[in-house]
Amino acid sequence: MTFRSSPIPPGVLTAGAVTFTVFAWASAFVSIRSAGAAYSPGALALGRLLAASLVLGVLLLIRRQGLPPREAWRGILVSGVVWFCGYTIALNWGERLVDAGTASLLVNTGPILMALLAARLLGEALPPRLLAGMAVSFVGAVVVGLSMSSGSGGSTSLLGVVLCLLAAVAYATGVIAQKPALSYGTPLQITAYSCMTGAVACLPFTGQLLDELPRAPASATLNMVYLGVVPTALAFTTWTYALARMPAGRLGATTYAVPAIVVLLSWALLAEVPGWLTLLGGLLCLAGVAVSRYAPRTPRTPRTPHAPATPVDGTPPAPAKGNRT
Repeated sequence: MTFRSSPIPPGVLTAGAVTFTVFAWASAFVSIRSAGAAYSPGALALGRLLAASLVLGVLLLIRRQGLPPREAWRGILVSGVVWFCGYTIALNWGERLVDAGTASLLVNTGPILMALLAARLLGEALPPRLLAGMAVSFVGAVVVGLSMSSGSGGSTSLLGVVLCLLAAVAYATGVIAQKPALSYGTPLQITAYSCMTGAVACLPFTGQLLDELPRAPASATLNMVYLGVVPTALAFTTWTYALARMPAGRLGATTYAVPAIVVLLSWALLAEVPGWLTLLGGLLCLAGVAVSRYAPRTPRTPRTPHAPATPVDGTPPAPAKGNRT
């Protein structure tokens, strides 16, 4: 989406876009938890993607952007099936078994998995700090799994942890698949048609959606529509706007705030707060991501003015013109 000129300074617009994206993505975990009480994982995914596809289709018409080039369709199809469909169903199912805060902590291991896939499939570097970060995050995931399995219905909760980790894998795989496609189509095209592909992949759940829709409370249906319009369609647009105006690494670091916001929203809206052991495991997951993404700054060598050469006979050089001695 292209934003028209505005009297608001560009820096303020960029900061606003980043803030909106982070809060929208954080709110998705809470909305999934709420809507999941009335809709099954597949039906909720289909309803969300249909709402998002409608909004993105309107944006395509407004921007007059047609079909992307043929070279982009491989990435679109993979990301649509794996990310938009697979991730959404896995997360919907996982959040029926674990609270929203725990789900967000586990899904935020995605950046590490993304880097690993990029190294394997795209030939990107795999530095030691990435391996160290992966080890820390793995320990965190184990701690979360143990904390969830120690309570009542432990096996079911452990399944929820596994599903959230599968969602992180699907998220990372989808991003890696989309990256080459962005070389051929616009971000709006790739996002819109990936979302539409995901909606088509979820069509087998049409019967469930039609069966559950009349019986679901209005609040659950509104949450489903909200998931499609705000976190899926609009948040991806503001993310693209910010990405064009600031470094990708710096922008990616802003997603570290998502789990903290999710925990606060879950506490305020759902009265859910993860246990201290679960929070410890989640913090280890995020610490692993931070370690893997940390890049120490290379110190800059200050430039020193070129000193006038001293003559061979030892006579001090004449002062530069205009300088006082």
